[in-house]
Amino acid sequence: MEPLREELPLFKVFIAPDAGPRAAEVLASGAVTQGPLVDAFERKLAAFLDNPHVLSLNSGTSALHIALHMLKTPDAASRWPGLKPGDEVLTTALTCAATNWPILANGLRPRWVDVGAGTANVDVKDLRRKLTRRTKVIQFVHWGGTPVDLDAIERVREYAEKKFGFRPAVIEDAAHAIGAEWNGIRVGAASRGTIAIFSLQAIKHLTTGDGGLLALPTKAMYDRAKVLRWYGISRARENYDENDYRLESDVKEFGFKMHMNDLAAAVGLANLPHLETILASHRANASYYDSALRGIDGVTLLNDVPRGASSSYWMYSFHVRDKPAFITFMKSKNVATSQVHARNDTHSVCAPFRTPLPVLDEVVKTLVSVPVGWWVTRRDREYVVEAVKAFFETTPAAEVSVSSPGGAAASGSGSAAGGERAGGAFCWTGTRSKL
Repeated sequence: MEPLREELPLFKVFIAPDAGPRAAEVLASGAVTQGPLVDAFERKLAAFLDNPHVLSLNSGTSALHIALHMLKTPDAASRWPGLKPGDEVLTTALTCAATNWPILANGLRPRWVDVGAGTANVDVKDLRRKLTRRTKVIQFVHWGGTPVDLDAIERVREYAEKKFGFRPAVIEDAAHAIGAEWNGIRVGAASRGTIAIFSLQAIKHLTTGDGGLLALPTKAMYDRAKVLRWYGISRARENYDENDYRLESDVKEFGFKMHMNDLAAAVGLANLPHLETILASHRANASYYDSALRGIDGVTLLNDVPRGASSSYWMYSFHVRDKPAFITFMKSKNVATSQVHARNDTHSVCAPFRTPLPVLDEVVKTLVSVPVGWWVTRRDREYVVEAVKAFFETTPAAEVSVSSPGGAAASGSGSAAGGERAGGAFCWTGTRSKL
């Protein structure tokens, strides 16, 4: 097969046609920092997420930082004990470093949870096993935009409350997952009762150039975070000295410089009306891959997606045999492929927190993503599948195995040809010279 003339990218920036003129209006106005466009953007996002407590920030990382910072404060009414230095955050190592560095920045300890081979999300059973009295926060990523089993997470919180007397707080890192749903309700909706953050970084479904969202479950948390994002100073007029509006009145809690500005909000307001169409494109391409890649020896789809999960498919990930050769081959065909995120636990800064993660050890040997976004045409996605098939038609089989935590390896490629799935694990076996 002849390669594409230009590389089919794994990610691409979406900028609406009117984003430039809108941004130019802000620049010409002379008022470029946080103002009425930020307020307008937040109102529209609140409607989209079904959550009146949505704040825009300069990054998703800032949202995580503020969330953890707020959780340091005890709350007797909800029996929340607060966070102390050295308390544990159960979290995934398979994610962008931005997920976990705020844990370290807040003086907390990441306690790594293994992943499920069939989802690349946290393994909820392993999470439950790793609960201790010092586990104060459960934080997880919705890998590729596919929600973690949120009902199972609630059962873990209930178990922890019975055993330790409080429910761990939940922070959903939904950087991949704007528009994703669990049981028909948007990730980040107020009814969830959890904290969720979103990324508006350049290559996400919705971008402001760079930025993030913090979706909170209560007005009290919202009001506090709104002040914390700008030094701990309220931007409401009544906060200023009555004789000199440039002077702030008493600051009761120090805050940060993490707010969004009107320039970014102008880009976001231009892009937001296109979000549903973008999501539909990602989902349509993912659905095609689900059908077209199924049954290829050497490919294992992520088939353990829990019922109730509706993915936003920021990425389309699956397992392949001979991953390094696969990536090289796809590159030769001008199709970008990647694992996307390196595991965090192997970085030197995380050396004090390392723990065995046997499934993740195997998953990183096989996990890849292919282009799935709004820029992928029908012909593009057909070409991707043709390239995948071409690789495995010429690549000899070699065994790859992945085991669930504490369990033995099992065989199969889900409903694909080549074996059977058991216990969330898989392996390829065989000596066929042509696959």
